[in-house]
Order: sequence, then C-alpha cells, then structure tokens
Amino acid sequence: AAMVKETIRVYARVKPVGRRQQAGSYSVDNEEHLPSLEITVPRDLADGFINNKQESYKFKFQKIFDQEAKQDVIFDSIAKPVAECVLSGYNGTIFAYGQTGSGKTFTITGGAERYSDRGIIPRTLSYIFDQLQKDSSKVYTTHVSYLEIYNECGYDLLDPRHEASRMEDLPKVTIMEDSDQNIHLKNLSLLQATNEEEALNLLFLGDTNRMIAETPTNQASSRSHCIFTIYISSKEPGSATIRRSKLHLVDLAGSERVAKTGIGGHLLTEAKYINLSLHYLEQVIIALAEKNRSHIPYRNSMMTSVLRDSLGGNCMTTMIATLAMDKRNIDESISTCRFAQRVALIKNEAVLNEEIDPRLMIVQLKKEIRDLKDELALVTGKQRMSELSQEELLQLDELIQTFLKDRDPDSSLDVGADMRKIKYCFVHMKQIINHPMTSGKKLFSQDISEEKKHNEELEKLKGLLQQRDNEINILVTMLKKEKNKARDALSQLNAAYADLTILKQSPSMSLEESQSPSRYFSLEEAKVFSSSIPRSPFLSRATGEKLSLGCQEAFEVFKQDHADSITIENNKQLLKQR
Repeated sequence: AAMVKETIRVYARVKPVGRRQQAGSYSVDNEEHLPSLEITVPRDLADGFINNKQESYKFKFQKIFDQEAKQDVIFDSIAKPVAECVLSGYNGTIFAYGQTGSGKTFTITGGAERYSDRGIIPRTLSYIFDQLQKDSSKVYTTHVSYLEIYNECGYDLLDPRHEASRMEDLPKVTIMEDSDQNIHLKNLSLLQATNEEEALNLLFLGDTNRMIAETPTNQASSRSHCIFTIYISSKEPGSATIRRSKLHLVDLAGSERVAKTGIGGHLLTEAKYINLSLHYLEQVIIALAEKNRSHIPYRNSMMTSVLRDSLGGNCMTTMIATLAMDKRNIDESISTCRFAQRVALIKNEAVLNEEIDPRLMIVQLKKEIRDLKDELALVTGKQRMSELSQEELLQLDELIQTFLKDRDPDSSLDVGADMRKIKYCFVHMKQIINHPMTSGKKLFSQDISEEKKHNEELEKLKGLLQQRDNEINILVTMLKKEKNKARDALSQLNAAYADLTILKQSPSMSLEESQSPSRYFSLEEAKVFSSSIPRSPFLSRATGEKLSLGCQEAFEVFKQDHADSITIENNKQLLKQR
C-alpha cells in the first residue's frame, strides 16, 4: 500500500529506581489487549486531605517496559519496525518524552559505560547500514544531520569546522518555509555517511558538541531538544524513480515543572523556554486530537515546526514515555503518562515518498527514441531522418497531382508506412481544398517558397513606406519652421510701416530723400516679394501697386543688414555684365 494510516504508537519505559530512592507504588498489567500501567499516589503525597485526591491512575500503552528491560529489547520492539518502514520509503520519527533523569537520553543515545548500553540511534544506524549492504538491488545514499534546539534557537551540532566550547560558537540554524509550506532548515549541515563507522563518528562529534550545563536535577541533564536525522534515498539501476525517506530520532528536553529544579537566574530562563516549547508541543497535540480543528499551531515553536510532518502528517511516529517511579517523582510521571495518552489519539498518514528524477527521465526517453529509430530502419530498410528531403516533397506533390487527376474512383494514394509523408499529404489536400485557385495550378512545396518571396517583398515595401513617411514628417516640420520665420518678419515690417507713417507727417523730410531711386521697388521685385510672403491683410492690395514707402524702407534695411547682401550685389553685377 502506498499509504499507511495509523495512530502514533506510544510506549512506556520505567527507569530502575536507585538504591537511595524510595520506590513508588505502581503495577503493570499485560493481560488486556493493550497493556496498562497503574500508578498509586502515596498517602503522604495526598497532603493529608481526605477524598480530594485520586488514589490511583490507570494508563494504557502499546507496550510497557519495566525496570529490567534491556536496550536491545527496546530497539527490537520500538525502533526496528520504524527503521524497516524508513528503508522502504516512508518517513519515521521516534521521540522520547519525560522529566529530566527519567532515562530519555539513555533510551535514545545510550550509556557510555558498556557496549550493550548503546541506545536507539547507534543501533538504528547499525541496522540500517546492515540492511543496505544486504540489498544489492538498489543504489542507496545516506546523509545525517544533528540539530539542537536550545532556548528557541537552533544549532548545528555537526558543524565540521570546530568542536565548540560554547553553544554560541555553533552555527545558528534558521527555519525557512517555501510556498508549499515545506520546512527547510538553513545552515544545518547534511553530511554523507557511506557506512556505519562514518555515521557513528558523526553522532559522536555531535554529542561532543552538545552543550550541557549542570542542573541540580541531573549532572548530565538535557535541557535542550536534540534531533538526529538519517536521510535515505534509493533508486534501482536504470530506473528514474527515486525514493526519499527520513528518520528523526528525537531526545526532548526534560518535561518537569520549574519549581522542582531548584534553579535560578539564567537556568530559570532556560527552564521557562524548555517548558514553553513543550507546552507548544502539547498544544499542537491537543489541537490534532480535536476532531474539527482546522488550524494547528505548528509555527509557535521551532521544535513543532521541525517535527510538523511527524505530528499528524506524512510519517510513522512512535513515542516513548520515560518514567521515574520513585516517590518524589510520581506526580511528574503521572503528567508524562497523561501527555502520552493524548499523543496516542493522533492519526498520521504516512505516504510512500517517490519522485521521478527529470534528468534520468530525459536520458531514458532519448534512448527510447534511438531504439525506435533503429527498429524503423530495420523494418523499412531505410535510415529515417526527422525531416523529409526536398526530393521527397516533390515526389509527393507529383503523386498527389496524379491522384487528383485520376478519374478512377478506386485509385489510391500510396505513400508507404511513413507517418511524415501521410501527414504531409493531408496538409497538402487541405491546402488544395482551402485555396482551389492557387493550389490547383501550383505544387504545394513551390507554393511555400512563392509565398515566402511575396512576404519578403511585402516586408520590403512596408519598410520603404515607413521611410518615406519619416521623410515627409521631417519636411513638414521644416516648412512649419520657415512659416513661423516669415510670420515674424511680417510683424517686423508692420512695425516699421507704422514708424514710417509718422515720419511722413513730419515736414522735415526732404523730397529728394523720399524720391531717391534706391528707395523704390521695381514692380517685378514687389510682385515676387509679395507672392513669397503669406498674404496678410496688410499686403492684400493689388500686386500692381507700388509698395508703400514704409515697406520699401524696411526692405532696404533688410537687404543691407542681410549677411549675404554683398555677395548678392556682386552676383547682380556679374549677371548684368553677362
């Protein structure tokens, strides 16, 4: 099946009670179809109030591992089924939840004293690489990453550049979300591990980088969440399908309430943050357990963002509730069990993660095309090119012509088993039907070249037309400018004429002056002048008339002032001589 629907599996593991501790009272019942754990609250913890506290609590789990359970049994029952699913292409998550000192890190990573104390992570790595070596039918690649979340900041524990002395030295990991709401972790190194030894070295490097400040609750207290992830991708040789899956192994921070830890200052901030992110984890789980909740608050904390798929998404998820059963911690154990019962209600839908590698697909398709071409050549005895040659086109044109002229109703058009030729014939027929005048006389292939020529000529003419248009526009502009100049000249003349009228009336002007020959326009000149200037009411008298004195005056002035006046005079002399 490509999809597996199931609720999150929840297991309980009881930590052995230490020699100095007072054992709390609990019992495990394996008789029922789901084992149950019953915890009895001791009288002295009930604070002496009679009947106001429940005496005992009963919780159901998939399986309960009591104090003497060994690490290999834990692995076989809890982690192995998840690892198997991950190997076949599903996502998996195993997370440990419980108060500090209840055995979370021991369960997930293991103890350092004895080899048999190895926890889920190293055993899972062994198991996975073991299986990969056995399976030669696929090509596998494996990567790992190790993320620590501390006070709502992510840190990359596998930063290869240095062993960190302080948490702040490690690269900060940030969360990016793409348009499809997929979470990407920026700055988190993904390192390839080709065998178990490499993977274990990376795990060891990460654990060394993991910073643990000592709190009174436990010398090696884990006050940060750690997520060790194994990424596996596999493909069969020659196939374009890739399967990608990932397995998160999560060691959550201690779930205890702040009052207990006897800490202050910077450790208190920390406890507040730890509890806050666990509180958000709890909120997400409560929201998921409600039937009709549409919004799940994954984004509230980094932890829930990273584990988004694991909670109610595409993942097979397993939770281990670790319980410390000494008297002092009974109440914490009860709240851990309550949390576990809520988690057990969440349904996940794990999907087989398969995708197609486009590059491989292209290579495959190209090969297929080559094979088909070879096969065709074998059947037809001819090598096949993708385009029909000019000769073949002409041959087809002739065949079509003869076929059309043939009056015999049974005559057939046979071009062989070549789809390209058949297509060409159909297109040609269509052409003939749509343009009976042209195509009837001409051959299709020639048609195309003729049409090309026509189109080219048309383009040329269009170009020329455009050019002429531009030239005309330029000329029109020039004309307009000239017109404006002439207008200006006229207005000046008008002004001069007015002046002259005044002069006329003053008697001091001698007659000779007014009648000196140079001050007269010859008739022809007047004609030319008046016709070259756009008519204004001022000049609209009959052209035959001599120009008024004012005009002559103005014209003389104009001639003398004109830059080319000397040249013009010289030219006149020359002309006269000639």
